[in-house]
Amino acid sequence: MPLRNWYKDWFNSPYYHLLYQNRNEDEANEWIIHLLQYLKPAISYTILDVACGKGRHSIIFAEKGFDVTGIDLAPENIVEAKQFENDRLHFFVHDMRLPFYVNYFDFAFNFFTSFGFFRTLREHNNAIRTIAQCLKPNGVFF
Repeated sequence: MPLRNWYKDWFNSPYYHLLYQNRNEDEANEWIIHLLQYLKPAISYTILDVACGKGRHSIIFAEKGFDVTGIDLAPENIVEAKQFENDRLHFFVHDMRLPFYVNYFDFAFNFFTSFGFFRTLREHNNAIRTIAQCLKPNGVFF
C-alpha cells in the first residue's frame, strides 16, 4: 500500500513527538530572540507561523507582543496549542496548500522540517502560493 499523504499521520503520531522531545521553550526563545534582532520587525506586525505544531514559536512571538496566527495540519497539535490562545495568539487546523487569510500578514515563518513532503510539484507550489498570498505587499517569508 503506498504511503499517500503519510505526513498527515506522522505529525500526529507519538513518534514525531518523541523525535522532537528535546526541543523546548528555552531553545525556541533563544532562536526567536536572534531572529527578531536580525529582522527588526515593528511590534504592530502580524505573523503567520506555518506548520506551527504545538505552537512553541507562536507562543513566544505573542509573548514578545506580536499578533500571531499558527496553522498546522495536525488536529492534536492545534488542540494542545489552543490552550495558549489569547487576544494576540490564534491557532487553526489548516492545510498550508489551501488558501488562508489573503493579504493579511507582515511575516510568515516556516520552521524546521515542515515543508517538502508533498508528492507533487503542484502541491509544493500551492503551499508557496498560499504563503505568498497571505502576506501583505512587501511582506516577508522566512
